[in-house]
Amino acid sequence: MHYVKTYAALWLYPTVLIWIMVMSNCKEKDLGAKLVSQDILKVEGKVPGSGLQSVLYTPPFEKLVTVAAYFCFIDSIVHQYDTAMDHLLTEHILVQANPWIIDSLAATDYYTMRSRGVLVKDQRTLTIFKKGDSLLIPNREQIAQIQRKLDSTWIDVNVPEFKLRIYEGNVLKYTFPVRVGQNRIRYLALVGRAVSLQTDLGSGHIYRIEREPYFINPVDGKHFTQTKRDDGIVTEMPLIPWLETEINGVRNGDMIHPTTNPTTLSKPWSNGCIGTSEADAWRIYYHAPVGTRVNIRYDLKVLGEGGDSIRLEDIYRRY
Repeated sequence: MHYVKTYAALWLYPTVLIWIMVMSNCKEKDLGAKLVSQDILKVEGKVPGSGLQSVLYTPPFEKLVTVAAYFCFIDSIVHQYDTAMDHLLTEHILVQANPWIIDSLAATDYYTMRSRGVLVKDQRTLTIFKKGDSLLIPNREQIAQIQRKLDSTWIDVNVPEFKLRIYEGNVLKYTFPVRVGQNRIRYLALVGRAVSLQTDLGSGHIYRIEREPYFINPVDGKHFTQTKRDDGIVTEMPLIPWLETEINGVRNGDMIHPTTNPTTLSKPWSNGCIGTSEADAWRIYYHAPVGTRVNIRYDLKVLGEGGDSIRLEDIYRRY
């Protein structure tokens, strides 16, 4: 039903965008920082990863690391320390053990920077790690604790409410505003037919993550790298991961991804994908590794802030 969404992932005003998988390039010249030492810096405790008493850190970084180099750099740390942790260490576990990384990445949001009086036209140039920074390397018990937390984490989206919630078991951890698919049929020249733009409903999971999306305009089929912001300024597209879902056993290309135009949040605006702010996209990413459960529902009756029952607008005219 939504074949086009394998290609067309979002609508970023004023341009319709497409997502195509592209492999990351982790060449040394792109790292922006020297790979960390093979040696583990043991601050206190016993053998690396032997118990909760051991506290391990990477050696201080010798150079700064930008957003452009971030994924290659973080991968290098996981690669070098994973063997000592019986191959249990992952990117998500490492970052969960160092939650300030998520805050630093979220702070690269274009509109957050603008609110601080800083105009950033290329988010990839911003610094994530400074010279002298160091990361905690979780031991085996800490890894197991974080993994259990990730295993219990799931995503809930209520389409007419324009809300995405992250739960750990039954505990609500985050609530984010989102935009959802439009209630209309649209012809896209790239696929040569009209398609429904509604967000698909049902249960499933995150089955693929693309950390470096590639964008093509489905109207003319041309690749592009820039976007027009809500304030009218044109910037480079930010480097932020996109999460692809499998819903009801179908991989139709629906994504959970950032939008560069947050004025479209809390509206039916996309080609079917679930759009978030740039900052929220980072937080969702680091709570939703591949396999994370996803529930997308359409409930019109919800509880308001005061605990009273309210009825939402039936944006898809289902009832």
